[in-house]
Amino acid sequence: MSAHGAAFLDARDYLLAHREDYATAYREFRWPQPTEFNWALEHFDAVAADPLRGARTALWIVEDDGSEGRWSFQDLAERSNRVANWLRARGVARGDRVILMLGNQLELWETMLAAMKLGAVVIPATPMLTRDDLRDRVERGHARHVVVGAAHAAKFDDVPGDYTRIAVGEAPQGWLGFEYAYQAPAQFEPDGPTMADDTLLLYFTSGTTATPKLVEHTHASYPIGHLSTMFWIGLEPGDVHLNISSPGWAKHAWSNFFAPWNAEATILVLNSAKFSADGLLGALDRCGVTSFCAPPTVWRMLIQADLSRLRTPPRKVVAAGEPLNPEVIEQVEKAWRVRIRDGFGQTESSVQIANPPGQPIKPGSMGRPMPGFVVELIDPATGNRAEEGEICLDLAHRPVGLMAGYFGDPERNAEAMADGYYHTGDVASRDEDGYITYVGRADDVFKASDYRISPFELESALLEHPAVAEAAVVPSPDPLRLAVPKAYVALAPGYEPTEQTAAAILQFAREKMAPYKRVRRLEFFELPKTISGKIRRVELRDRESHLHADADSAPPDEYTL
Repeated sequence: MSAHGAAFLDARDYLLAHREDYATAYREFRWPQPTEFNWALEHFDAVAADPLRGARTALWIVEDDGSEGRWSFQDLAERSNRVANWLRARGVARGDRVILMLGNQLELWETMLAAMKLGAVVIPATPMLTRDDLRDRVERGHARHVVVGAAHAAKFDDVPGDYTRIAVGEAPQGWLGFEYAYQAPAQFEPDGPTMADDTLLLYFTSGTTATPKLVEHTHASYPIGHLSTMFWIGLEPGDVHLNISSPGWAKHAWSNFFAPWNAEATILVLNSAKFSADGLLGALDRCGVTSFCAPPTVWRMLIQADLSRLRTPPRKVVAAGEPLNPEVIEQVEKAWRVRIRDGFGQTESSVQIANPPGQPIKPGSMGRPMPGFVVELIDPATGNRAEEGEICLDLAHRPVGLMAGYFGDPERNAEAMADGYYHTGDVASRDEDGYITYVGRADDVFKASDYRISPFELESALLEHPAVAEAAVVPSPDPLRLAVPKAYVALAPGYEPTEQTAAAILQFAREKMAPYKRVRRLEFFELPKTISGKIRRVELRDRESHLHADADSAPPDEYTL
């Protein structure tokens, strides 16, 4: 093993040894700072080369029809070598941009490893993207190659550019068939060293308020940075880790690639075309899942099912992507006797703030800063530290898990990195014990009657009503109060969008909330979301501005307190 790989392994082993000793880990952990580093070659292949560790299952994919496949670290090291050699022969070179648009299938993991070994840059993409999305990614990402499932190859017919077209499955005319990669040699030799600050990933963020940003990560920032994610989840060798996430998004790399394999755990994937709470619960039991991560949307759907049917609940359960409402946490803890531990991070970083294993959890709090992250709350008005303010990372102690920047966007970089801090755009409060509680996106928090309103707080209260499956609270223009809180509600199964249902929810909210922050308007509505599943409150705010353009206007389906 190289000195760079050994330094990474030492840092990994330190966090494993202190995975339930937060105070020591936070105080003493130091990021490895290699000048050269290639995670696929110096960590993954090193694990595969060990006879005992390499024989363990690295990837386990269960299909809709019940069939499954398992591949060891040794299997994937060899298969990715073949893919890397074949891609190199097809013209993929160090620094080339490769759009990777595959579902949860073996070839996705093989190609990620192969591209990393080659020093190529991966642009992850979900198969749900449209032609316009792909045109943007090819143009702004300067893509020279695409690897895509054959079923979606036609989306590139109208996407101009001089790029190599590789299809997984039955390749259309003019495309190269990925299956020929397995005829390439099984031994791979890199063409030179990989610098730790070389670009590895370019992520187009989902964009809840604007067009996607292009986030640049290096061979250090995600591979090494996700040691913090491994620590948060509590992953260790031998775990079977299931993460519900779609390929193309950063969370897939978080928990379906780097964090589990940093710990030498097994990645379990349920390759289902459609989500089923009952099917998921069955798989958790059948596959012996020890560690489970899901976004809040999935957790909210799960609590509509019978959680108590699970015979062996996972010992480690976490949530990320958006803040998790306390009602969901309580229901899961009641059924499984294990508490969901929240974590906060972004596409721009690995996990920054979280509740790691073995630590006291405060209801509603997303935890404390992770080892290697110095988190400050900054008052936007004064630029000073505050008990409540924007979540910022101190760049004097720049964490390895932070992005290199927004690719090709110096103005956005200057704004994000202003005054010696990385600005997340999220607002939180911190208590006397250092626990941080989420308030909301800086552009979601609003004032009503001069009181500051956190949509997340109101949404959490609404979710405690059994009729509410999901809710989004936005300011609704009001001639007297400037704005009042309005809830857009998606109903749980078995409830109808009637006046009686609305009255029951509004009365429930009245009893749960202080007068100044009561939800005063409600509408049953299909919540608009990004293709990664985040609620687009900006659309709802715009809708409210239009619906209540004057004092006498109101939608016919709106209910009031």
